[in-house]
Amino acid sequence: MSADSAPSADGNAHSAADTLLHMYQQEQLVPRYPEVRQLVGSLTGSELTRAGHLLSRVDPERVLAAHPGVPALTVAVTGHGTLAALVPALTAELARHGLLMRRHLADFDSYVFDLGDADSELYAARPDVALCVLDPAVVFDEVPTPWLPEHVEDAAKRKLALLEGLADRFGNSCDGTLVFNTLPLPRRFAAQLVDHRSRARLGAVWREFNARLLTLAEDRPWLVVLDLDPLTACGVAVEDVRLSIYTRAHLSSPLLAAYAREVGHLARHVAGGTKKALVLDLDNTVWGGVLGDDGPDGIEVAGSYRGEAFAAFQRVVKQLGSQGVLLAAASKNDVDPVRTVLRGHPDMTLREEDFVRIGADWGPKHEAIAEVAEALNVGTDAFVFVDDSPHERELVRRALPDVTVVAVDDEPALHIEALLHDGWFDCRQLTREDHQRVSRYRQEAQRKDFLEGFASVEEYLSRLEVRVRLAAPTAAEVPRIAQLTLRTNQFNLTTVRMQPAEVEELLAAPDTGVLAVHSSDRFGDNGLVGALFLRREQDRLHIDNFVLSCRVFARGIEQTCLSSVLRYAKDSGAGSVTGSYRRTAKNGKVAGLYTAHGFSEVTDDGTTTTFRHDLSHVPAPPPHVRLTESFGESP
Repeated sequence: MSADSAPSADGNAHSAADTLLHMYQQEQLVPRYPEVRQLVGSLTGSELTRAGHLLSRVDPERVLAAHPGVPALTVAVTGHGTLAALVPALTAELARHGLLMRRHLADFDSYVFDLGDADSELYAARPDVALCVLDPAVVFDEVPTPWLPEHVEDAAKRKLALLEGLADRFGNSCDGTLVFNTLPLPRRFAAQLVDHRSRARLGAVWREFNARLLTLAEDRPWLVVLDLDPLTACGVAVEDVRLSIYTRAHLSSPLLAAYAREVGHLARHVAGGTKKALVLDLDNTVWGGVLGDDGPDGIEVAGSYRGEAFAAFQRVVKQLGSQGVLLAAASKNDVDPVRTVLRGHPDMTLREEDFVRIGADWGPKHEAIAEVAEALNVGTDAFVFVDDSPHERELVRRALPDVTVVAVDDEPALHIEALLHDGWFDCRQLTREDHQRVSRYRQEAQRKDFLEGFASVEEYLSRLEVRVRLAAPTAAEVPRIAQLTLRTNQFNLTTVRMQPAEVEELLAAPDTGVLAVHSSDRFGDNGLVGALFLRREQDRLHIDNFVLSCRVFARGIEQTCLSSVLRYAKDSGAGSVTGSYRRTAKNGKVAGLYTAHGFSEVTDDGTTTTFRHDLSHVPAPPPHVRLTESFGESP
């Protein structure tokens, strides 16, 4: 998606709002729905709110009937207070990320029944994401009048125990993600205590409750707890007292809008839209000034107001890189001066080793980004590009519409907010693979250099010393397996997105199984790079899905895995193996995977094709791959 963090600066928000309104008035929102993502992506504030009201009136089933490829998520909303105002905000935020929201809005103050009864309408809706929106009245409605901090503490403890039980019931009843939130403390409650000692005690009780609420997610992979403190710390009002008293809408509309934005980031991740790579312009983005004009000693990095702002931005970028975000540069500069600055400038925080790729030349930025994508073997839809030039941003938008474009300007102190505003790299949980991703992509660059020394790919592969290990995942590897289904788009045969709890269910069931794919070669360990999801039906073994990281394409790993599964099926008495391929806009490169390995097409409903292998001839794995396999308790 091409989205700009400061759309009004580029002057396109007003026209986009007018276009959406015109489409609605002409009853064109359904037939032209693929245009909505781009239009909504340029809106903010009241215009985004109005867009949400228009889009929330559209029947999602009509959209899906007209455009089957539009990704849709079912979102259930329940809670303590009045939450109808949240629906338009959620609709707009999901639309910004190209997602269509199927909604289930529960009755007022029904969250205990909705989450506590496995036969409730909420569970019947089978939500991908269930939002249990909590507010301060959840606790204060249960304290007496008059009250003391001790009464609040008792009520908070009871509420925490209730929420813990509801979270566990959800985990046992639904495969989706449950979202709680922390409770802000409005001043009107604290101010009712006239002595500061009691106010301090209330603050401690409230913070302890929120802290314990946040920790509920540590051992419940299906639960996310959104912390509202960072939102209110930015000046967002907690409540409108009149609406809280008259309509029991206990959270303000601006706070619900900010909450919806955070949920949009989570929904994008659940749908597989988490970004992987951050490409940075350098001049006036990473440092102040133009390197070619000002020289290494003239650029602003520290020691001045603007220099300190650029240094702060670099620290944030380095922090993202430490968590697995791939950093690259795309700069109109000669490469040698750029490398000199990154290696030796005394005030630089970012260094050459922080980047997996440094593109410095005088060509168009979109060509540099495309080159980085090809070098890393990552789709451009996984890229975020940051540049201070409106001209460069627009060229990238037009040439690479899948790239997310973030605008910064000549105020470097605001670069951080622009970069972090939309949580492009947010995920449920970091894995060991995330922390090692940068070093592994550097190894990939070494592999490409190694390839250039051979006359043929066959000779290269024979010297690469590829090793594959196929085995059931350990408990510690389950989050990584789920992450692969969420983040992998190119080599993902059915694009079924899974949470860790769903992977655990497959591992525990008698007729299903999961195989983790590990790979390594002469340059190092690639880690856990793929997974196969298997299901036994009488004498047939079915491959429900096969995912493989784009980092290890075209090395014989996929052929080795399929050969191993086919051989296992035959040895275990299966009469055939079937597999499914569901077409998406991004997985076309694996459309012929099954037929290339001896499968025959059985059915095709226009969206999903099923293939069958009769096991009469099981192909051998490629000779250059050394395989270790352990099927254990697989079906």
